Amino acid sequence: MAGGPEQTGVRLVLAQPRGFCAGVVRAVETVERALAQSSGPVYVRHEIVHNGRVVADLKAKGARFVESLDEVPDGALTIFSAHGVPRAVEAEAEARGLPTIDATCPLVAKVHAEARRYAAQGRVLVLIGHAGHVEVEGTLGQVDGPVHLVGSVAEVAALDLSPETPVAYVTQTTLSVDDTRAIIAALAARFPDLVGPDTRDICYATQNRQTAVRALAEIADLILVVGARNSSNCNRLREIAGEAGRPSHLVEGAQDLDRIDLGQARTIGLAAGASTPETVVREVIAALQRRTPVAISALEGLEERVSFALPPGLGHG
Repeated sequence: MAGGPEQTGVRLVLAQPRGFCAGVVRAVETVERALAQSSGPVYVRHEIVHNGRVVADLKAKGARFVESLDEVPDGALTIFSAHGVPRAVEAEAEARGLPTIDATCPLVAKVHAEARRYAAQGRVLVLIGHAGHVEVEGTLGQVDGPVHLVGSVAEVAALDLSPETPVAYVTQTTLSVDDTRAIIAALAARFPDLVGPDTRDICYATQNRQTAVRALAEIADLILVVGARNSSNCNRLREIAGEAGRPSHLVEGAQDLDRIDLGQARTIGLAAGASTPETVVREVIAALQRRTPVAISALEGLEERVSFALPPGLGHG
């Protein structure tokens, strides 16, 4: 590409914060410590977090990933992923006498508790989230009684509920205040008796990474988001960059960079989702450096200091 960044180089600006959040650190360390302490195989229901590299690394250390408890032998230690599980899965494990460790992110567990509390108050529960996402399936299965799942303002309008209905809402943690603001406003307009969590209960890591991408979009010609294609928070980061008018690409690793046309980009922003290891970010940077000279800097941003204790029996973290 004559005259393009392939010859003259680019400025690469790294988002801050990026990569692993406290919930992901806790979940990965939970599996690693369980493997170190267990004399037998360790099974993990669903990907512990949505990142293929993380899963592959844990497989190499001996973890076995399954989608159903039917795949777990009797007596085998079983870990529930950071996304949370329905009560029916917990009950099945208990009925079979499976020893379990719950690696559900504490922020997801907080949503579960809020949902149960609202339902116990007799309110009709609305869950704002993406149908089919494993976290949503877990939350739906944590509540006794019906839960209405909505992912858009149009779906709020389609709810078959009387305006007098006492309604409560909770949200999928990998959304954000910006994602949910219009939906919450639509709920408030339809149902005067509406309650929901404070916006401070939205996942801090989701918010921080989205804020960082918006800041990148103000200075970058093109944005790369490093993360898995099945990661909700990574896909949302890419969408936010696009909504800000910047070409944006989701790259799972260095191998994906070859398919991306950098065009005439002089400044490239790089972000990473909450389940993306920093090692993968570094590999993507190295691949970019092989294509063109790169001047690297970091965006000013929040330094996250959040940490979560490990599940009981695994140490304090």
